[in-house]
Amino acid sequence: MTAARLFLPLSLALLAGCASAPKQNVSVDNQSACPLQLENGQNLILTLPSNPTTGYRWAIQDSAGGVLRALSPEVYSSTESGVIGGGGQSTWRFQAFAKGQGRLRLTSQQPWEPEVEPVETFDCAITVN
Repeated sequence: MTAARLFLPLSLALLAGCASAPKQNVSVDNQSACPLQLENGQNLILTLPSNPTTGYRWAIQDSAGGVLRALSPEVYSSTESGVIGGGGQSTWRFQAFAKGQGRLRLTSQQPWEPEVEPVETFDCAITVN
């Protein structure tokens, strides 16, 4: 084979090797990362500051159910071990399962006072390609 005939297949092979697949996990820890674009099958890991000892809890108001599905319930972890009343973080895991758009919306408030405005809100537009 001549060099000209080898050039095209080798070039295509090199270009295919350079194409990168999207990351399997996309981590978000604040609203400035929004809006989010995910690929079908990607996992979204949402981590927000939390301190349930104050009575405030994050609650999912809109789970973008048409495009995301929950992989696990909320998991709380303390950032300071051994400190009573110290804050921590809550983590949720979702997976993009269908093309489309949705909103992931969580509010932080005391569950026994639902009429009081939330002290914090996380609101993120999600697009799954």
